[in-house]
Amino acid sequence: AMLILEGLLSNLYASEQPLTLTASIAMEQSYGGIDGDSASVAELLCLLSALSEVPLRQDIAVTGSINQFGEVQAIGGVNEKIEGFFDVCLAYGLTGTQGVCIPASNVQNLVLRDDVVQKIQEGRFHVWAVSNLNQAIELFTGISAGDASEKNSFHGLVLDRLTEISDLLVQQRLTDTSRMLWMPGTPLDLPSDPRPPLPGQ
Repeated sequence: AMLILEGLLSNLYASEQPLTLTASIAMEQSYGGIDGDSASVAELLCLLSALSEVPLRQDIAVTGSINQFGEVQAIGGVNEKIEGFFDVCLAYGLTGTQGVCIPASNVQNLVLRDDVVQKIQEGRFHVWAVSNLNQAIELFTGISAGDASEKNSFHGLVLDRLTEISDLLVQQRLTDTSRMLWMPGTPLDLPSDPRPPLPGQ
């Protein structure tokens, strides 16, 4: 999944300059009967949120796989995932804003419990179906996903941050390199030899 995310990030943000970013995402979880890369949409949203400094809604659960073109793909266990989050929300109290974001291609697989369906019909719980990354971004942030070339769009904010990181790295390399270079005619600022003197010296 990480190579797919890397390919997608390169496709979105590295058309004019290379990506100068390494990221690690750790999600503590235990796998049961449902396994796979169904967290890749969540991982990507978290990474892009951190880069753009735009917070994500915390009252929506998300599941879905994503490909290198930003298309959200079907996952397994969609009913169990929706019902599981519904049960958590019900235990803490339904607010009317909570829900689950799922791949649009999973809508045909929905066979939800009657109590979940009832709360959805009442507008107390929601299921949003998305087919691409931009739809998920707009649902979770409330701002236009736009394009990387649009300054105030979500993708524009991410690109601005990536450019800032790239510029900082270039400056750091220049600073580090200038300390390592020696020009003829300039004194060498070498540390003193830490070894004890040899006998007879």
